[in-house]
Amino acid sequence: MKHDSKKMYEQCKKHMHSYVLIETIEGARIDGIITGLDDEYVYMAVPIDAQTQMAEAPHDEGHDYRQFGPYGWYGPGFGYVPPRRFSRVILPLAALATLGLLAWY
Repeated sequence: MKHDSKKMYEQCKKHMHSYVLIETIEGARIDGIITGLDDEYVYMAVPIDAQTQMAEAPHDEGHDYRQFGPYGWYGPGFGYVPPRRFSRVILPLAALATLGLLAWY
């Protein structure tokens, strides 16, 4: 592990399970929660944009929800899958330039 990677490893380890903003050496900025870490990679849960999620959601054309609602007769507990709110991103430690802690509220 190179010196810069070791430094980023220690910062990521310190902020494990925290909401952070990471900037790569190429200038990309990624905000999310650090969920895992190893000698080469940092694993993050990155929020999915609500508008993008709505645009990608399948539309139930032809279904009439006036009587039973969108969950059917038995309600949301039977076959209901909540929408995804996070996407997993894996970044190489060598590509990280900076890491900053963000307020999540």
